[in-house]
Amino acid sequence: MKFTVLPTVCWQLVPAGSFILALSFTSAAFAQNTFSGALPADGSDRSPLSVTEEKNDLTLRDAARLTLQRNPELASFGKEMRALEGATLQAGLLPNPELMVNVENIGNIQPLTNDVNSPESVAKEVVQQLTTIRISQLIELGGKRAARVTAASLNQQLAAQDFEARRVELIARVANVFTEVLAGQERLRLAEESRELAQRVVSAVAKRVQAGKVPPIEETRAGVAFSTTRIELEQAQRDLVGARKRLALLWGNATPQFNKALGNLESSVALPDFETLAERALASPVALRAIKNIEQRKALLEVEQTLRIPNLTVNAGVVHHAQLGGNTPIAAVVVPLPFFNRNQGNIQQAHQRVDKAIDEQAALELRLKTELTQAYEALSAAQRETGILREEILPAARSAFEVTNKGYELGKFGFLEVLDAQRTLFQNQILYVRALANYQRLVNEIERLIAAPIDSVAEGKLSPSASTGNNANTASRSGM
Repeated sequence: MKFTVLPTVCWQLVPAGSFILALSFTSAAFAQNTFSGALPADGSDRSPLSVTEEKNDLTLRDAARLTLQRNPELASFGKEMRALEGATLQAGLLPNPELMVNVENIGNIQPLTNDVNSPESVAKEVVQQLTTIRISQLIELGGKRAARVTAASLNQQLAAQDFEARRVELIARVANVFTEVLAGQERLRLAEESRELAQRVVSAVAKRVQAGKVPPIEETRAGVAFSTTRIELEQAQRDLVGARKRLALLWGNATPQFNKALGNLESSVALPDFETLAERALASPVALRAIKNIEQRKALLEVEQTLRIPNLTVNAGVVHHAQLGGNTPIAAVVVPLPFFNRNQGNIQQAHQRVDKAIDEQAALELRLKTELTQAYEALSAAQRETGILREEILPAARSAFEVTNKGYELGKFGFLEVLDAQRTLFQNQILYVRALANYQRLVNEIERLIAAPIDSVAEGKLSPSASTGNNANTASRSGM
Protein backbone atom coordinates (compact mmCIF):
# COMPACT_ATOMS: atom_id res chain seq x y z
CA MET A 1 0.00 0.00 0.00
CA LYS A 2 1.37 3.46 -0.94
CA PHE A 3 1.13 6.52 1.23
CA THR A 4 2.04 10.16 1.37
CA VAL A 5 2.17 12.66 4.20
CA LEU A 6 0.91 16.17 3.62
CA PRO A 7 2.21 19.35 5.26
CA THR A 8 -1.26 20.36 6.41
CA VAL A 9 -4.15 18.57 8.01
CA CYS A 10 -6.18 17.27 5.10
CA TRP A 11 -7.25 14.37 2.97
CA GLN A 12 -5.24 14.29 -0.24
CA LEU A 13 -5.13 12.16 -3.36
CA VAL A 14 -1.70 12.07 -4.97
CA PRO A 15 -1.20 10.47 -8.39
CA ALA A 16 1.71 8.03 -8.29
CA GLY A 17 0.70 5.15 -10.49
CA SER A 18 -2.23 4.78 -8.15
CA PHE A 19 -3.99 7.36 -6.05
CA ILE A 20 -2.78 7.73 -2.49
CA LEU A 21 -4.82 8.50 0.58
CA ALA A 22 -3.13 10.26 3.47
CA LEU A 23 -4.54 11.75 6.66
CA SER A 24 -1.85 13.98 8.10
CA PHE A 25 -1.96 15.62 11.49
CA THR A 26 -0.62 18.12 13.96
CA SER A 27 -0.34 17.69 17.70
CA ALA A 28 -3.26 20.08 18.29
CA ALA A 29 -5.46 18.82 15.48
CA PHE A 30 -7.81 16.86 17.69
CA ALA A 31 -8.37 19.66 20.17
CA GLN A 32 -8.99 22.18 17.41
CA ASN A 33 -11.04 19.87 15.15
CA THR A 34 -8.85 20.85 12.24
CA PHE A 35 -8.64 17.67 10.23
CA SER A 36 -10.70 18.30 7.14
CA GLY A 37 -13.15 15.74 5.90
CA ALA A 38 -12.79 13.63 9.03
CA LEU A 39 -14.70 13.61 12.29
CA PRO A 40 -15.16 16.62 14.62
CA ALA A 41 -14.21 16.08 18.24
CA ASP A 42 -17.83 15.95 19.34
CA GLY A 43 -18.54 13.11 16.93
CA SER A 44 -21.00 15.06 14.79
CA ASP A 45 -21.08 15.12 11.01
CA ARG A 46 -20.57 18.78 10.16
CA SER A 47 -17.76 18.45 7.62
CA PRO A 48 -18.08 20.68 4.57
CA LEU A 49 -16.40 17.91 2.61
CA SER A 50 -19.07 15.32 3.33
CA VAL A 51 -19.24 12.66 0.65
CA THR A 52 -22.03 10.43 -0.52
CA GLU A 53 -21.84 6.90 -1.83
CA GLU A 54 -25.08 6.96 -3.78
CA LYS A 55 -24.58 5.85 -7.39
CA ASN A 56 -20.93 6.86 -7.36
CA ASP A 57 -17.69 4.97 -7.84
CA LEU A 58 -16.02 4.70 -4.45
CA THR A 59 -12.37 5.40 -3.69
CA LEU A 60 -10.63 4.40 -0.49
CA ARG A 61 -10.53 8.06 0.49
CA ASP A 62 -14.31 8.27 0.18
CA ALA A 63 -14.79 5.08 2.17
CA ALA A 64 -12.51 6.28 4.97
CA ARG A 65 -14.18 9.68 5.10
CA LEU A 66 -17.66 8.19 5.21
CA THR A 67 -16.58 5.92 8.06
CA LEU A 68 -14.97 8.73 10.04
CA GLN A 69 -18.05 10.88 9.63
CA ARG A 70 -20.72 8.31 10.42
CA ASN A 71 -19.21 5.53 12.51
CA PRO A 72 -20.96 5.52 15.93
CA GLU A 73 -17.85 4.28 17.76
CA LEU A 74 -15.96 7.47 16.96
CA ALA A 75 -19.01 9.54 17.82
CA SER A 76 -19.03 8.01 21.30
CA PHE A 77 -15.40 9.05 21.77
CA GLY A 78 -16.40 12.63 21.02
CA LYS A 79 -19.05 12.53 23.73
CA GLU A 80 -16.54 11.10 26.20
CA MET A 81 -14.12 13.93 25.42
CA ARG A 82 -16.79 16.51 26.23
CA ALA A 83 -17.62 14.68 29.47
CA LEU A 84 -13.96 14.74 30.53
CA GLU A 85 -13.77 18.45 29.80
CA GLY A 86 -16.46 18.86 32.42
CA ALA A 87 -14.54 16.64 34.83
CA THR A 88 -11.43 18.80 34.41
CA LEU A 89 -13.48 21.93 35.02
CA GLN A 90 -15.02 20.43 38.14
CA ALA A 91 -11.63 19.39 39.51
CA GLY A 92 -10.43 23.00 39.54
CA LEU A 93 -13.40 24.51 41.38
CA LEU A 94 -12.98 25.79 44.94
CA PRO A 95 -15.16 24.26 47.69
CA ASN A 96 -18.24 26.29 48.54
CA PRO A 97 -18.50 28.15 51.86
CA GLU A 98 -21.10 26.91 54.33
CA LEU A 99 -23.63 29.05 56.20
CA MET A 100 -24.88 27.79 59.55
CA VAL A 101 -27.65 29.39 61.64
CA ASN A 102 -28.11 27.98 65.15
CA VAL A 103 -30.92 29.11 67.49
CA GLU A 104 -30.95 28.01 71.16
CA ASN A 105 -33.85 28.39 73.62
CA ILE A 106 -36.26 29.40 70.93
CA GLY A 107 -38.95 31.86 72.06
CA ASN A 108 -37.27 33.16 75.22
CA ILE A 109 -36.94 36.73 74.02
CA GLN A 110 -38.72 38.60 76.89
CA PRO A 111 -36.72 41.63 77.96
CA LEU A 112 -35.37 41.81 81.53
CA THR A 113 -37.25 43.99 84.04
CA ASN A 114 -36.46 45.47 87.43
CA ASP A 115 -33.00 44.78 88.72
CA VAL A 116 -30.92 42.89 86.18
CA ASN A 117 -28.85 41.49 89.01
CA SER A 118 -31.80 39.96 90.81
CA PRO A 119 -32.03 36.15 90.92
CA GLU A 120 -35.10 36.24 88.66
CA SER A 121 -33.34 38.30 86.00
CA VAL A 122 -30.22 36.14 86.17
CA ALA A 123 -32.30 33.00 85.61
CA LYS A 124 -33.99 34.55 82.59
CA GLU A 125 -30.65 35.62 81.15
CA VAL A 126 -29.25 32.11 81.40
CA VAL A 127 -32.08 30.64 79.38
CA GLN A 128 -32.42 33.48 76.87
CA GLN A 129 -32.62 32.80 73.13
CA LEU A 130 -29.18 32.80 71.45
CA THR A 131 -28.91 33.08 67.67
CA THR A 132 -25.58 32.07 66.17
CA ILE A 133 -24.76 32.83 62.53
CA ARG A 134 -21.56 31.20 61.32
CA ILE A 135 -19.82 30.98 57.91
CA SER A 136 -17.33 28.16 57.34
CA GLN A 137 -14.79 27.88 54.54
CA LEU A 138 -12.72 24.78 53.80
CA ILE A 139 -9.15 25.64 52.79
CA GLU A 140 -7.41 22.81 50.96
CA LEU A 141 -3.76 22.48 51.84
CA GLY A 142 -0.91 20.57 50.24
CA GLY A 143 -1.75 21.35 46.60
CA LYS A 144 -4.81 19.12 46.43
CA ARG A 145 -6.68 21.20 43.87
CA ALA A 146 -3.68 21.52 41.54
CA ALA A 147 -3.08 17.77 41.76
CA ARG A 148 -6.73 17.05 40.92
CA VAL A 149 -6.63 19.36 37.91
CA THR A 150 -3.45 17.74 36.63
CA ALA A 151 -4.92 14.25 37.00
CA ALA A 152 -8.16 15.26 35.28
CA SER A 153 -6.27 16.94 32.44
CA LEU A 154 -4.13 13.84 31.90
CA ASN A 155 -7.26 11.72 31.91
CA GLN A 156 -8.62 13.95 29.14
CA GLN A 157 -5.39 13.52 27.16
CA LEU A 158 -5.61 9.77 27.70
CA ALA A 159 -9.09 9.80 26.15
CA ALA A 160 -7.67 11.73 23.19
CA GLN A 161 -5.06 8.99 22.71
CA ASP A 162 -7.83 6.39 22.89
CA PHE A 163 -9.63 8.28 20.14
CA GLU A 164 -6.52 8.39 17.95
CA ALA A 165 -5.78 4.69 18.47
CA ARG A 166 -9.36 3.80 17.60
CA ARG A 167 -9.30 6.04 14.55
CA VAL A 168 -6.13 4.34 13.28
CA GLU A 169 -7.69 0.90 13.78
CA LEU A 170 -10.89 1.97 12.06
CA ILE A 171 -9.11 3.33 8.99
CA ALA A 172 -7.02 0.16 8.81
CA ARG A 173 -10.22 -1.88 8.95
CA VAL A 174 -11.69 0.23 6.16
CA ALA A 175 -8.58 -0.37 4.06
CA ASN A 176 -8.77 -4.13 4.66
CA VAL A 177 -12.44 -4.41 3.73
CA PHE A 178 -11.89 -2.11 0.75
CA THR A 179 -9.13 -4.49 -0.36
CA GLU A 180 -11.61 -7.36 -0.08
CA VAL A 181 -14.00 -5.49 -2.37
CA LEU A 182 -11.24 -4.84 -4.91
CA ALA A 183 -10.21 -8.50 -4.78
CA GLY A 184 -13.84 -9.58 -5.12
CA GLN A 185 -14.26 -7.39 -8.20
CA GLU A 186 -11.12 -8.87 -9.73
CA ARG A 187 -12.19 -12.43 -8.94
CA LEU A 188 -15.55 -11.71 -10.57
CA ARG A 189 -13.80 -10.39 -13.66
CA LEU A 190 -11.61 -13.48 -13.81
CA ALA A 191 -14.63 -15.74 -13.37
CA GLU A 192 -16.34 -14.02 -16.28
CA GLU A 193 -13.17 -14.33 -18.32
CA SER A 194 -12.90 -18.02 -17.42
CA ARG A 195 -16.47 -18.57 -18.53
CA GLU A 196 -15.69 -16.92 -21.86
CA LEU A 197 -12.64 -19.11 -22.28
CA ALA A 198 -14.69 -22.17 -21.43
CA GLN A 199 -17.26 -21.07 -24.01
CA ARG A 200 -14.49 -20.86 -26.60
CA VAL A 201 -13.44 -24.39 -25.77
CA VAL A 202 -17.06 -25.61 -26.01
CA SER A 203 -17.39 -23.98 -29.44
CA ALA A 204 -14.12 -25.50 -30.62
CA VAL A 205 -15.12 -28.96 -29.40
CA ALA A 206 -18.55 -28.66 -31.01
CA LYS A 207 -16.96 -27.87 -34.36
CA ARG A 208 -14.65 -30.87 -34.14
CA VAL A 209 -17.53 -33.14 -33.10
CA GLN A 210 -19.60 -31.94 -36.06
CA ALA A 211 -16.63 -32.57 -38.33
CA GLY A 212 -16.37 -36.09 -36.94
CA LYS A 213 -12.82 -35.60 -35.74
CA VAL A 214 -13.56 -36.34 -32.04
CA PRO A 215 -16.21 -38.42 -30.29
CA PRO A 216 -19.35 -36.68 -28.88
CA ILE A 217 -18.24 -37.48 -25.33
CA GLU A 218 -15.74 -34.62 -25.54
CA GLU A 219 -18.56 -32.16 -26.12
CA THR A 220 -20.20 -33.45 -22.94
CA ARG A 221 -16.96 -32.99 -21.03
CA ALA A 222 -16.64 -29.45 -22.34
CA GLY A 223 -20.20 -28.73 -21.20
CA VAL A 224 -19.38 -29.97 -17.70
CA ALA A 225 -16.31 -27.72 -17.57
CA PHE A 226 -18.42 -24.78 -18.75
CA SER A 227 -21.00 -25.47 -15.99
CA THR A 228 -18.20 -25.45 -13.43
CA THR A 229 -17.18 -21.95 -14.52
CA ARG A 230 -20.79 -20.82 -14.09
CA ILE A 231 -20.74 -22.07 -10.49
CA GLU A 232 -17.46 -20.26 -9.85
CA LEU A 233 -18.95 -17.09 -11.33
CA GLU A 234 -21.96 -17.26 -9.01
CA GLN A 235 -19.65 -17.83 -6.02
CA ALA A 236 -17.55 -14.81 -7.00
CA GLN A 237 -20.72 -12.72 -7.24
CA ARG A 238 -21.86 -13.79 -3.76
CA ASP A 239 -18.43 -13.06 -2.27
CA LEU A 240 -18.39 -9.60 -3.81
CA VAL A 241 -21.88 -8.81 -2.50
CA GLY A 242 -20.78 -9.81 1.01
CA ALA A 243 -17.63 -7.70 0.86
CA ARG A 244 -19.58 -4.66 -0.37
CA LYS A 245 -22.04 -5.01 2.51
CA ARG A 246 -19.25 -5.32 5.08
CA LEU A 247 -17.68 -2.14 3.72
CA ALA A 248 -20.92 -0.15 3.77
CA LEU A 249 -21.73 -1.33 7.30
CA LEU A 250 -18.61 0.46 8.55
CA TRP A 251 -20.43 3.76 8.03
CA GLY A 252 -23.80 2.37 9.11
CA ASN A 253 -25.36 1.57 5.73
CA ALA A 254 -26.76 -1.94 5.43
CA THR A 255 -27.35 -1.58 1.67
CA PRO A 256 -24.36 -0.44 -0.42
CA GLN A 257 -25.23 2.40 -2.79
CA PHE A 258 -21.90 2.85 -4.60
CA ASN A 259 -21.31 1.42 -8.06
CA LYS A 260 -17.85 -0.08 -7.71
CA ALA A 261 -14.64 0.37 -5.76
CA LEU A 262 -11.76 2.07 -7.55
CA GLY A 263 -8.30 0.81 -6.70
CA ASN A 264 -5.14 -0.93 -7.83
CA LEU A 265 -4.31 -4.21 -6.14
CA GLU A 266 -0.93 -4.36 -7.85
CA SER A 267 0.45 -1.21 -6.22
CA SER A 268 3.45 -1.88 -4.00
CA VAL A 269 5.66 -0.14 -1.45
CA ALA A 270 9.37 0.06 -0.76
CA LEU A 271 9.82 -1.77 2.53
CA PRO A 272 12.10 0.10 5.00
CA ASP A 273 14.41 -1.71 7.40
CA PHE A 274 12.82 -3.31 10.44
CA GLU A 275 14.53 -1.06 13.01
CA THR A 276 13.01 2.07 11.45
CA LEU A 277 9.54 0.55 11.48
CA ALA A 278 9.99 -0.62 15.07
CA GLU A 279 10.91 2.90 16.11
CA ARG A 280 7.77 4.23 14.46
CA ALA A 281 5.64 1.57 16.11
CA LEU A 282 6.85 2.72 19.53
CA ALA A 283 5.67 6.25 18.64
CA SER A 284 2.19 5.18 17.50
CA PRO A 285 -1.00 6.28 19.29
CA VAL A 286 -1.28 2.90 21.02
CA ALA A 287 2.27 3.20 22.41
CA LEU A 288 1.77 6.85 23.32
CA ARG A 289 -1.40 5.91 25.15
CA ALA A 290 0.56 3.51 27.36
CA ILE A 291 3.03 6.30 28.17
CA LYS A 292 0.21 8.72 28.89
CA ASN A 293 -1.40 6.10 31.12
CA ILE A 294 1.74 6.01 33.27
CA GLU A 295 1.68 9.80 33.59
CA GLN A 296 -1.97 9.72 34.56
CA ARG A 297 -1.36 7.03 37.18
CA LYS A 298 1.48 9.09 38.65
CA ALA A 299 -0.84 12.09 38.80
CA LEU A 300 -3.41 10.01 40.69
CA LEU A 301 -0.66 8.94 43.08
CA GLU A 302 0.15 12.59 43.70
CA VAL A 303 -3.52 13.25 44.41
CA GLU A 304 -3.54 10.52 47.04
CA GLN A 305 -0.30 11.80 48.56
CA THR A 306 -1.74 15.29 48.95
CA LEU A 307 -4.63 13.81 50.93
CA ARG A 308 -2.17 12.98 53.73
CA ILE A 309 -2.12 16.67 54.62
CA PRO A 310 -5.26 17.66 56.54
CA ASN A 311 -7.38 20.55 55.33
CA LEU A 312 -8.13 23.67 57.33
CA THR A 313 -11.67 24.84 58.09
CA VAL A 314 -12.10 28.46 59.18
CA ASN A 315 -15.31 29.56 60.96
CA ALA A 316 -16.40 33.13 61.60
CA GLY A 317 -19.72 34.51 62.81
CA VAL A 318 -21.72 36.32 65.44
CA VAL A 319 -23.91 35.38 68.43
CA HIS A 320 -27.00 37.51 69.08
CA HIS A 321 -28.40 37.72 72.64
CA ALA A 322 -32.15 38.22 72.38
CA GLN A 323 -32.80 39.63 75.90
CA LEU A 324 -29.65 41.68 76.33
CA GLY A 325 -29.74 42.83 72.73
CA GLY A 326 -26.01 42.46 72.22
CA ASN A 327 -23.87 40.68 69.56
CA THR A 328 -20.76 38.66 70.27
CA PRO A 329 -18.28 37.86 67.43
CA ILE A 330 -16.93 34.34 67.29
CA ALA A 331 -14.18 32.60 65.27
CA ALA A 332 -12.84 29.08 65.10
CA VAL A 333 -10.27 26.99 63.23
CA VAL A 334 -10.83 23.25 62.72
CA VAL A 335 -7.89 21.00 61.82
CA PRO A 336 -8.21 17.18 61.74
CA LEU A 337 -5.45 15.39 63.61
CA PRO A 338 -3.98 12.67 61.33
CA PHE A 339 -3.27 10.17 64.08
CA PHE A 340 -4.82 7.09 62.47
CA ASN A 341 -5.90 7.79 58.89
CA ARG A 342 -3.10 9.23 56.77
CA ASN A 343 -4.49 7.78 53.52
CA GLN A 344 -1.95 4.96 53.69
CA GLY A 345 -4.10 2.39 51.91
CA ASN A 346 -4.98 4.59 48.95
CA ILE A 347 -1.35 5.67 48.54
CA GLN A 348 -0.21 2.06 48.48
CA GLN A 349 -2.89 1.24 45.93
CA ALA A 350 -1.85 4.18 43.74
CA HIS A 351 1.81 3.07 43.89
CA GLN A 352 0.83 -0.37 42.67
CA ARG A 353 -1.26 1.14 39.86
CA VAL A 354 1.79 3.05 38.66
CA ASP A 355 3.89 -0.12 38.68
CA LYS A 356 1.14 -1.94 36.83
CA ALA A 357 1.01 0.77 34.15
CA ILE A 358 4.78 0.49 33.67
CA ASP A 359 4.50 -3.28 33.26
CA GLU A 360 1.62 -2.84 30.82
CA GLN A 361 3.70 -0.45 28.73
CA ALA A 362 6.58 -2.95 28.57
CA ALA A 363 4.15 -5.72 27.58
CA LEU A 364 2.58 -3.49 24.92
CA GLU A 365 5.95 -2.63 23.39
CA LEU A 366 6.82 -6.33 23.26
CA ARG A 367 3.48 -7.11 21.61
CA LEU A 368 3.92 -4.35 19.04
CA LYS A 369 7.39 -5.59 18.15
CA THR A 370 6.15 -9.17 17.90
CA GLU A 371 3.23 -8.26 15.64
CA LEU A 372 5.48 -6.05 13.54
CA THR A 373 8.03 -8.84 13.16
CA GLN A 374 5.39 -11.29 12.00
CA ALA A 375 3.84 -8.81 9.55
CA TYR A 376 7.26 -7.74 8.24
CA GLU A 377 8.38 -11.29 7.49
CA ALA A 378 5.01 -12.19 5.98
CA LEU A 379 5.05 -9.06 3.80
CA SER A 380 8.52 -9.89 2.49
CA ALA A 381 7.35 -13.40 1.61
CA ALA A 382 4.14 -12.08 0.01
CA GLN A 383 6.16 -9.65 -2.10
CA ARG A 384 8.28 -12.50 -3.45
CA GLU A 385 5.20 -14.65 -4.05
CA THR A 386 3.38 -11.99 -6.07
CA GLY A 387 6.52 -11.33 -8.07
CA ILE A 388 6.92 -14.99 -9.04
CA LEU A 389 3.25 -15.30 -9.96
CA ARG A 390 3.23 -12.13 -12.02
CA GLU A 391 6.54 -12.60 -13.84
CA GLU A 392 6.82 -16.36 -14.23
CA ILE A 393 3.76 -18.48 -13.51
CA LEU A 394 0.94 -16.42 -15.05
CA PRO A 395 2.67 -15.70 -18.40
CA ALA A 396 3.58 -19.38 -18.72
CA ALA A 397 0.06 -20.56 -17.83
CA ARG A 398 -1.55 -18.10 -20.24
CA SER A 399 0.83 -19.07 -23.04
CA ALA A 400 0.25 -22.78 -22.37
CA PHE A 401 -3.51 -22.34 -22.63
CA GLU A 402 -3.34 -20.37 -25.86
CA VAL A 403 -0.97 -22.86 -27.46
CA THR A 404 -2.96 -25.87 -26.26
CA ASN A 405 -6.28 -24.41 -27.37
CA LYS A 406 -4.91 -23.51 -30.78
CA GLY A 407 -3.28 -26.90 -31.09
CA TYR A 408 -6.55 -28.63 -30.20
CA GLU A 409 -8.29 -26.79 -33.02
CA LEU A 410 -5.58 -28.10 -35.36
CA GLY A 411 -5.84 -31.60 -33.96
CA LYS A 412 -2.43 -31.64 -32.28
CA PHE A 413 -3.67 -31.91 -28.68
CA GLY A 414 -6.44 -33.79 -26.95
CA PHE A 415 -9.31 -32.28 -25.01
CA LEU A 416 -7.85 -33.28 -21.65
CA GLU A 417 -4.74 -31.18 -22.34
CA VAL A 418 -6.95 -28.16 -23.16
CA LEU A 419 -9.05 -28.66 -20.04
CA ASP A 420 -5.96 -29.00 -17.85
CA ALA A 421 -4.38 -25.84 -19.33
CA GLN A 422 -7.62 -23.93 -18.83
CA ARG A 423 -7.94 -25.04 -15.20
CA THR A 424 -4.29 -24.25 -14.48
CA LEU A 425 -4.61 -20.73 -15.89
CA PHE A 426 -7.75 -19.94 -13.91
CA GLN A 427 -6.39 -21.36 -10.65
CA ASN A 428 -3.18 -19.35 -10.92
CA GLN A 429 -5.09 -16.19 -11.74
CA ILE A 430 -7.19 -16.63 -8.60
CA LEU A 431 -4.04 -17.43 -6.62
CA TYR A 432 -2.47 -14.21 -7.89
CA VAL A 433 -5.47 -12.13 -6.81
CA ARG A 434 -5.41 -13.73 -3.38
CA ALA A 435 -1.68 -13.09 -3.09
CA LEU A 436 -2.18 -9.42 -4.02
CA ALA A 437 -5.00 -9.04 -1.49
CA ASN A 438 -2.87 -10.67 1.19
CA TYR A 439 0.02 -8.34 0.34
CA GLN A 440 -2.22 -5.28 0.71
CA ARG A 441 -3.61 -6.55 4.03
CA LEU A 442 -0.09 -6.99 5.37
CA VAL A 443 0.80 -3.46 4.31
CA ASN A 444 -2.32 -2.26 6.12
CA GLU A 445 -1.28 -4.19 9.20
CA ILE A 446 2.19 -2.64 9.29
CA GLU A 447 0.78 0.84 8.73
CA ARG A 448 -1.71 0.24 11.53
CA LEU A 449 1.12 -0.70 13.86
CA ILE A 450 3.28 2.30 12.96
CA ALA A 451 0.29 4.64 12.41
CA ALA A 452 2.06 6.14 9.42
CA PRO A 453 2.51 5.53 5.69
CA ILE A 454 5.27 3.07 4.89
CA ASP A 455 6.43 5.24 2.00
CA SER A 456 6.78 8.26 4.27
CA VAL A 457 8.89 6.22 6.69
CA ALA A 458 11.11 4.99 3.89
CA GLU A 459 11.57 8.49 2.49
CA GLY A 460 11.92 10.13 5.91
CA LYS A 461 8.99 12.48 5.37
CA LEU A 462 7.63 12.11 8.88
CA SER A 463 9.55 13.97 11.55
CA PRO A 464 9.97 12.26 14.94
CA SER A 465 8.27 15.20 16.64
CA ALA A 466 5.21 14.80 14.45
CA SER A 467 4.90 11.13 15.22
CA THR A 468 4.77 11.84 18.96
CA GLY A 469 1.99 14.43 18.85
CA ASN A 470 -1.46 13.99 20.34
CA ASN A 471 -2.76 12.94 16.94
CA ALA A 472 -1.06 10.19 14.97
CA ASN A 473 -1.69 10.11 11.26
CA THR A 474 -2.82 7.10 9.36
CA ALA A 475 -2.80 6.73 5.65
CA SER A 476 -4.21 4.26 3.20
CA ARG A 477 -3.86 3.83 -0.52
CA SER A 478 -6.52 4.10 -3.13
CA GLY A 479 -5.58 3.33 -6.72
CA MET A 480 -7.85 4.64 -9.41
